[in-house]
Amino acid sequence: MSKIPRLMPTNPRMFRAEVVRTERVSPSLHRVCVTGPDLAEFPWQGYDHWFRLFLQLPHQRRLRLPDFTGSRWWQPYLAIPEDERPHCANYTVADFRPEAAEMDIDFVVHRGPTGELEGRAAIWACGARPGDALAVLDQGVLFDCPPDASEVLVVADETGLPATSGIMRSLPRGTKGRLIQEVPTAGDRRELDAPPGMTVTWVLREGDRSVPGSAALGELLRHRPADPAGYAFVVGESTLATEGRRHLHRAGLPKERITFSGFWKHEALQAA
Repeated sequence: MSKIPRLMPTNPRMFRAEVVRTERVSPSLHRVCVTGPDLAEFPWQGYDHWFRLFLQLPHQRRLRLPDFTGSRWWQPYLAIPEDERPHCANYTVADFRPEAAEMDIDFVVHRGPTGELEGRAAIWACGARPGDALAVLDQGVLFDCPPDASEVLVVADETGLPATSGIMRSLPRGTKGRLIQEVPTAGDRRELDAPPGMTVTWVLREGDRSVPGSAALGELLRHRPADPAGYAFVVGESTLATEGRRHLHRAGLPKERITFSGFWKHEALQAA
């Protein structure tokens, strides 16, 4: 397998953009297409290329962004007064069309006990209109498969679906392995451009009270890596990521061949 593109950019760049259109792509995913002159230069690398998303606050007339140089953006961001500080969250490029300078961003639609939308980013996405301002801070690729990997295992809940879709599309066509993808409903399944040697397992989460990530974790716990020279990528709810890594390491996969990331915590959904 060829080496994956560079991971974290040394000097991440901020790209201003605005909403072009939105659409509900499945029962649990809402897509926002954005564009702007800056995005013509976005260095898209495929795979799970991710970014920090900055959103204008509802009461603001314009989006205020932190001034920074190099990679130290966090302190300038915190220095912005709270009532002017943009909402910031991490997202993956769902698709990118460089010829049109268009980027697709998929948002998981979380709902509370009475059906109300939860999560500031999802609420923004579902109400976004053409012309709404935003910005993305390039963060590169998390997927870090060694070139000698004998097989690839990818595991995610629905928050990781944009990442897994991009990874499947970007993997060399001769890659062998398995994808375990959890989704809330059957309608969230989609066609994936996976290499012929990648087995795709869709896992449906049963019941509204089921914890996101639990179904994928259950399927993963039944999986045994065939070769310690393989590679695993496990992302989504934090328990899925941490328990998945623990299982795979105990089953014989070296820690340096496991990439894991807890995108969110189930108990802290309202703060997402």
